[in-house]
Amino acid sequence: MTEQPQTSHHSHGAGGYEKRDVNMKLVLLWTVASVLFIVISLVVINSYFVLTTEDVVYQSVLKPQAVTFRELRAREDQALNSYKVLDPAKGIYQIPIERAMELVADEAYRAPRPK
Repeated sequence: MTEQPQTSHHSHGAGGYEKRDVNMKLVLLWTVASVLFIVISLVVINSYFVLTTEDVVYQSVLKPQAVTFRELRAREDQALNSYKVLDPAKGIYQIPIERAMELVADEAYRAPRPK
């Protein structure tokens, strides 16, 4: 008795290609799940961004200032925007910063320019 060797060829029919269709329900399910994941991720990221931005604005602009800080700011503003005699014997006076900048600019404008 002669035995013929068996070959393990998977035949897909006469055409030589896969004849089954893709499982469209599974593809559709994965597509919907992926889109939902992306949308939910975007909503969460946007909410985090809005909350973080609001917190930064509150901390830098809207947060109530400490009393000592407000007092310091008032003293600084008073010193920068008032006239005062510091040493009358030497002729030293304090003038508002805006006026001092105007005087320095005028003096620089009127100074003779080197040729």
